[in-house]
Amino acid sequence: MDKHSTMSSNNRKEHYQVNYFTGKEVEHTPVHGMNTLFVVGCRSFGEVLDQIEFAPVKHVYLGANGSFVPDEQWYTLVDNLLDLGLWVTLDFDISHVEWVLEAGFTEQHRFIPMISAKLPYINQLGYNACLKLDDREFQGSNPGVWVHRIHELLDKKVFTPWDHYHEDNVLND
Repeated sequence: MDKHSTMSSNNRKEHYQVNYFTGKEVEHTPVHGMNTLFVVGCRSFGEVLDQIEFAPVKHVYLGANGSFVPDEQWYTLVDNLLDLGLWVTLDFDISHVEWVLEAGFTEQHRFIPMISAKLPYINQLGYNACLKLDDREFQGSNPGVWVHRIHELLDKKVFTPWDHYHEDNVLND
């Protein structure tokens, strides 16, 4: 079998069973449009480096497909990739913000924390729905709270439809 196989939207189940895939960053981050290696799960630095040598990229997207689970192995992987001068995105659930902050990754210029806040049925919440960026406790670590109207956040300039994800190339381990 060929080292690369193009992924179609009909093959989404396969997408979640792979460890590596490449493609352009389609989400509206600081590296939008950049050739990217997407890594599912926490892999060893050596294994990821082998994939980077096969498919040269300047951006590595870790925790792809919702695969981030806090573990000490992430420290070595993220730090070593950043030391190579690569851009590194770590996709993690909003519940892991403090873990990521304590890891110190956010002190690096080329680190992109992709904070995932799952909000199903967003269009059914209605015109008055708001998202409150809060703190763990009153007068905690933030200077206050920020409230955004959901309909104002749903701007087409930052929207990525599902069909934009179909051009990734699955890499075999």
